[in-house]
Amino acid sequence: MGDKDSVEKYLENNPQFAKEYFDKKLRPEVIATTFAENLKDQSSFNDVSQIQEANIIYELVKEMQSQIIMEKVLHKVLQRVCLILNADRCSYFGLRARNGIPELTTTLFNVTPTSKFEENLVNPASEIVFPTDMGVVGYTAHSKKMQNIPDVTKNNRFSDFVDKQTGYKTKNMLSFPIMADKECLGVAMALNKIGAEEFSKADEEFWNKYLVFAQVIATQHHTAYMFNVESRRSQVLLWSASKVFEELTDIERQFHKALYTVRIYLNCERYSVGLLDMTKEKEFYDEWPVKLGDVPPYSGPKTPDGREVIFYKIIDYLLEGPKEEIKVIPGPPIDHWALVSGLPTYVSENGFICNMMNVAADEYFAFQKEPVDETGFVIKNVLSLPIVNKKEEIALTQFLGWSVLNCDTYDKLNRMEWRKDIAQEMLMCQTRCTNTEMQSILNTKEKFDAEPEDCDQKEMYKLLRSNCPVAIDVDLLLFSFSDFPVTEHGLIMCGIRCFFELNVVEKFKVPAETGRLRKYYSDLDAFAMVAAAFCHDIDHRGTNNLYQTKSGSPLAKLHGSSIMERHHLEYSKTLMAEESLNIFVNLQKRQFETVQHLFDVCIIATDLALYFKKRTMFQNIVNATEPMETEKEKIDHISNNPIRKEIIMAMMMTGCDLSAITKPWEVQSKVALMVAAEFWEQGDLERTVLDQQPIPMMDRNCAAELPKMQCGFIQFVCAFVYKEFSRFHVEITPMFDGLNNNLKNWKELADIHAAKMAAIEEEKKKLEAPPAEEAPEGGKSKTCTIA
Repeated sequence: MGDKDSVEKYLENNPQFAKEYFDKKLRPEVIATTFAENLKDQSSFNDVSQIQEANIIYELVKEMQSQIIMEKVLHKVLQRVCLILNADRCSYFGLRARNGIPELTTTLFNVTPTSKFEENLVNPASEIVFPTDMGVVGYTAHSKKMQNIPDVTKNNRFSDFVDKQTGYKTKNMLSFPIMADKECLGVAMALNKIGAEEFSKADEEFWNKYLVFAQVIATQHHTAYMFNVESRRSQVLLWSASKVFEELTDIERQFHKALYTVRIYLNCERYSVGLLDMTKEKEFYDEWPVKLGDVPPYSGPKTPDGREVIFYKIIDYLLEGPKEEIKVIPGPPIDHWALVSGLPTYVSENGFICNMMNVAADEYFAFQKEPVDETGFVIKNVLSLPIVNKKEEIALTQFLGWSVLNCDTYDKLNRMEWRKDIAQEMLMCQTRCTNTEMQSILNTKEKFDAEPEDCDQKEMYKLLRSNCPVAIDVDLLLFSFSDFPVTEHGLIMCGIRCFFELNVVEKFKVPAETGRLRKYYSDLDAFAMVAAAFCHDIDHRGTNNLYQTKSGSPLAKLHGSSIMERHHLEYSKTLMAEESLNIFVNLQKRQFETVQHLFDVCIIATDLALYFKKRTMFQNIVNATEPMETEKEKIDHISNNPIRKEIIMAMMMTGCDLSAITKPWEVQSKVALMVAAEFWEQGDLERTVLDQQPIPMMDRNCAAELPKMQCGFIQFVCAFVYKEFSRFHVEITPMFDGLNNNLKNWKELADIHAAKMAAIEEEKKKLEAPPAEEAPEGGKSKTCTIA
């Protein structure tokens, strides 16, 4: 047997033999088994440990250079540390922030010196997640300091949450925060020292020294990850810089262009974009049912800026199949696969970015566990973020925020251009009478030898009143009034007479012959209604709203709905803005605001598309007042509720707008032909300019069907108004009677036309029928007839 020096020399000259021998014989567990009693001379053990440590470090450095997967390198580190520390097992918990809340999750779990990587790597579907304010591991991540717990039962920070999940019994533990600069990336943990009651100070030093490798590995991976993130962010921002101004006309097209192009940066199977209604305030007529109590007020979620969370369109980008597919769903149902969970609504309401990494384990949102459609697609994880018109930290969101801003700016510029075009057209329309026209109505030069502005107001009032025709003389107070026998100048004088009947200079007053509906309204209400009635068709273009939309006119682009009615309203307010033309100039500010609101109600109410929305509310009011016994009770029921007053006012405007249908037959038939001629002109424009086939009502080729169309119009549109008003006030009955009489006349004409068409059709069938075959004559002689 050689001495110590010769053995040492032999080992130095034969490193391969030494390595194999140490690996086989002198690992810590072998030594612990061989030497059951304490060693008297530990120098040889220390020498072996140093050699083994150098070998481990060498292997770790090689592993770090050759392996790019962080989890695999960390697994090697934890295996060696577990071996040298003589710990029962080690684990690594990754730290992440979900929805702004930090949490720890099992990444490598139950690592032992002999365990396989695949067994220790935790699947996201089965990971254990807990917050940083829970347990020793959570405290380690929070404090960013190493922890040595000799007895977990005596530590108040210890949580047996994981032990209950796994059935394991933790006795003592070491934990170490994995840091990248000042940011904690995760926590490594060693459990249950074998052969001792606790981890020693030497173990702490060894644990601290070796986990520096884990820290380097995690930092390297984190740096590479952040480099990739910044690289992708830069790519998206560079792309957005070139694309953001390509599509400015429409926000939906901008979103589609952006998201379709950026799909290569989104490593996902499908994504959806939900577009919210940008309107903060509803139209007054949409609020009527709520204020009347017919419809419960909206109690659902709202965006941070106060808008109701209503998705008016969903755009689905399906990328998981062999062929990409895009689906646009206007007015999506609440059970749409992207909305049914409630996550988009939550994000819209709170403005948070939500990252759901394991939807199967989530209990807050109602994600579908089964396939969402026939493709078999199953939701596994979801990232949802709001797209807002302000600066955001997410590159894609920031780009879309720019898109919104640019589209808004572009839309504002377009609106300015459209308003300019409309203003130029308005300039061509005469809004102020000339001096000659003024003198034809208010002949101050003849009477006072002075201009109107130089005359006394009271004298002019008397002069104007004397020049206006008496209301009774021109049948102005009758429902059967017709403007056909009245000249244009005379019609203007009749309009002025209406205001004299209101007595707007001294006190507003409406004559009783108008149906006695005046009793529900104040003097100011009556004045505003009559003025709005005069303005309700001002600057009419001779075409309806549908044609304005089809032709893409500036009016249609400026006003989304009730196009012509909103133009009439804007025109009226433009006139009111001119002090010399504003007949409400002497009103107080509060009174003038009331007048402007009543103008909104009255003029917008003449849009028949809205008529069907308010007719049910009006019928409910009529049903409620009909059983009332006293007139005072009815008046209180209406006048004490401003919404009911507005609904009745709106229906009055509709009744006045359609009143030609109630005039005597001689007047009504003539008006119907004039309106039909206007419709036919529009139909000609649709056919020639827009290259579209007009509907029968606008088609002059269907002129013979006018009686039939009039019957349909009376029955399905007009009859309801006057029938309900005659129930509401019997004084309106003459109008309902006139309507029924005209319906009867139109029905007769329609029947005559139908009979003619039936006769023509019968004649056509006779002409198209094949000639009857001659009966066979058998052996009958063709030259001889027997009597």
